[in-house]
Parts: sequence; C-alpha cells; structure tokens
Amino acid sequence: MNYFAHALPWLDQPYFLAGLAVPDWLSVVNRKCRVRPKSVNRATPELSTDGQQIAAGILQHLDDDRWFHGTPAFFEAVGVLGAEYRRILPEDAGWKCGFLGHITLEILIDAVLIDDHPHHLEAYYDVMESVDGELVEETVSQLSTVPAENLATFVELYRRERFLVDYLDNTQLLRRMNQVMRRVELELLPPDVSEVFDLGRDWIRPRLPDLLPVAVNDARRS
Repeated sequence: MNYFAHALPWLDQPYFLAGLAVPDWLSVVNRKCRVRPKSVNRATPELSTDGQQIAAGILQHLDDDRWFHGTPAFFEAVGVLGAEYRRILPEDAGWKCGFLGHITLEILIDAVLIDDHPHHLEAYYDVMESVDGELVEETVSQLSTVPAENLATFVELYRRERFLVDYLDNTQLLRRMNQVMRRVELELLPPDVSEVFDLGRDWIRPRLPDLLPVAVNDARRS
C-alpha cells in the first residue's frame, strides 16, 4: 500500500496521518532508518500526545502492509503487472519485473482511489499542512534504529511537490517511476511502459475490495 491508500480512513487526524506516511518517507530519506513495532511500542509511553499519534500511525502502516502483502490479490496483481513488464522490456536489460510489478501496483491503487476521490486528496494535503515536520523528525528519531536526519526537510518537500496528483497522468507517472529507478540504481523505464499503467488501472479497479483492508474499503464507499 502507498500513501493515499493508507491515509483514506484517517483524514481528520494530522499526526496519525503523518505517522502513516513515515515508513514511506524513510525509504526515500534514509533506507537505513527503520521503524520496528517493538521499538515503537517501547518508546511510545514517553512521547507527547502528538508523538503518540505519530507512533500509532506508524504501527497502523506496518499492520496494513503486513495484511496487504499476504493477500492472494496482491500476489496475483504483482504477477499480472510483472508479466506485462516482461512482455514490453528487453530480456537482457536487467529489469526487475517483480519489483516493478510491486511498486506499480501500490502506486496504481493510489491512482484509482485519487481518481474516485479527488476531494479527499485535497483534504489529505490540507491536513498535512498542519503537521510540524520538526516534531515528526524528533519523534521518529526516538522510535527508529538510527536518527531520522533530514526527515523534516522531506516532509516540507512532500507537501510542496504534491506528487500524488501525478499518478493520474501516465507521462507524469513515468517521470515519478523513473525517480524511483534512479534511487535504487536501476535502468530508466521507456515510454512504452504506459501500456502497463493503462492495463493496471483497468485490472485493479474492480479488485479494490480484495486489495484494501476493511477500514479503507469502508472509507472509499462512504
């Protein structure tokens, strides 16, 4: 699951919302900085009220992902999208099509949800504007394996860029995907992979009930 899918049921809780985003933020800012349930639970009682909300959001994210990655629909979707990447991309290019299928699935779930609920995306960013990035960084540093340096700076960038909107447009989505490819030091994707994005959107939409936890399904139907 990606940012918006995690967030949809919790749009009225700023610091819980920030906590939901923390594991994904850390994957960009510092992949060595991890938040584990044991360390989060141990440190939570010493935190401020807002800090405890951040910790609770982190734990919710980890629970969501544990559920999501264990569903039959997840494995089926990654297989379908990975097969499409293998069909389009050169066999000798070193592409990691399973990895591509995984991240494309998560992004396209967000894309479908945003397409269906654009006003909720606006609400999401409005609530995020009220979050103190310095508090998030300080709190996460108490919960993580190493200090969450530069996290506050990234929170500000995240709010300013609003890149979730780009998931709705294939050209912009390809640009965002290639940012990921650079970060993990893989070859850039060619424009042809827009075919995967189109197929993925159509494939995912009717299967959302099987790809989303109960709370997210309830929120998208409300």
